[in-house]
Amino acid sequence: MDKWVCKVCGYIYDPEFGDETQKIPAGIDFKDLPDNWVCPVCGAPKNMFRVVVK
Repeated sequence: MDKWVCKVCGYIYDPEFGDETQKIPAGIDFKDLPDNWVCPVCGAPKNMFRVVVK
């Protein structure tokens, strides 16, 4: 699964860890996050994220 970075603040969503702040368990792919999920650091919506290039 890919990591995704917020274009606003640089937060990286890593599916290996999920997002404790919004009760997203580890193993959830970015594309499977709820549509209303937002960056836990700055509140940016999902469309403000891009995949981390490997």
